[in-house]
Amino acid sequence: MSENTKNQIILGIDPGTQITGYGLILVEGHNQKPLDFGCIRPPKECTPAEKYLAIFEGIDALIKRYEPTAVSIETQFFYKNAATALKLGMARGAALIASAKNKIPIYEYAPKKAKLAVVGNGAASKEQVQKMIQLLLKLATLPEPQDAADALALAICHAHTSKFKALL
Repeated sequence: MSENTKNQIILGIDPGTQITGYGLILVEGHNQKPLDFGCIRPPKECTPAEKYLAIFEGIDALIKRYEPTAVSIETQFFYKNAATALKLGMARGAALIASAKNKIPIYEYAPKKAKLAVVGNGAASKEQVQKMIQLLLKLATLPEPQDAADALALAICHAHTSKFKALL
């Protein structure tokens, strides 16, 4: 299924070395339905290389299972701590490589843009994002963990952005 068709499956990814959130939505016309969401948590005793491999393998497995038409991933924002930025960049890289390996188009969005897309406020709190995701996707409970809600927000952000671009 091409991304230019009406129906899309979008995989949102909120990368992190301890927790990488993911969220998959099915976009059918104007409707968005949750398919799956959660997180990849590499074991704490893993080496850094093993953590990045776990993230890669987790994203690769999701791609193979759901066959998304697009991946929407959070762009790296700047940290004062260079070591933290480097680790986050490597977690992002693991997710990007899994997507590229499977030839899935990748779209990158700043956290503020994803928050704006779902809450209407780029400075929204994580709790506000969770509540709006629950309402928008008609979930019985708040999406947990917060990283999964952020990933779903990234998927919804891409759904809105791609619809807008199609109109232009």
